[in-house]
Amino acid sequence: MNISSAVATYLDEVQAIIARMPQEPIARVIELLLAASERGATIFTAGNGGSAATASHFAADLAKGTLVAGQPRLRIVPLTDNVPIITAWSNDVAYDVIFAEQVRSLLREGDILILISGSGNSPNVLRAAEEARQLGGITVGFSGFDGGQLAKLVDYPVVIPAHKMRQIEDGHMVLCHLIAAVIHARRLEAVEQTA
Repeated sequence: MNISSAVATYLDEVQAIIARMPQEPIARVIELLLAASERGATIFTAGNGGSAATASHFAADLAKGTLVAGQPRLRIVPLTDNVPIITAWSNDVAYDVIFAEQVRSLLREGDILILISGSGNSPNVLRAAEEARQLGGITVGFSGFDGGQLAKLVDYPVVIPAHKMRQIEDGHMVLCHLIAAVIHARRLEAVEQTA
């Protein structure tokens, strides 16, 4: 294998995926999150493996990276970060309920649950989406491949146009940074217009 060629190929593939990312669904999610901050709704994030890391990273970016003086803060809770709760539910009941049970305890009507799953078929993510919808929450799903069951189950699906897990996860990270950057820019613009 020629390493330089492999590097170039990977980067070319990621660039092609980014160029094909669905802009209208992304814009709708941004509007949803801006409205959530205005009304004081809580945003929850969840995912497994690499997607768990993305969910935690996204929560940090939304909590801190969107701050603008004079604008409301986003209320954000990553469901991936409480290891004792996750392991208790997993050990005592089933891994499939680790997010759904947290949703049942924390989510209020009108809150938002953002679920990240490369395949879109992770059982614990799907159960969390179902629980959130039953409680009157608004669901967002970031997936890849054909969207999986998640894209059919959530209110706001965003499907990364890729069929390799690493590149789907790359797309999810770009998506999260993009959303946080646009929210920050919109908030700066709002402050400047009122100054």
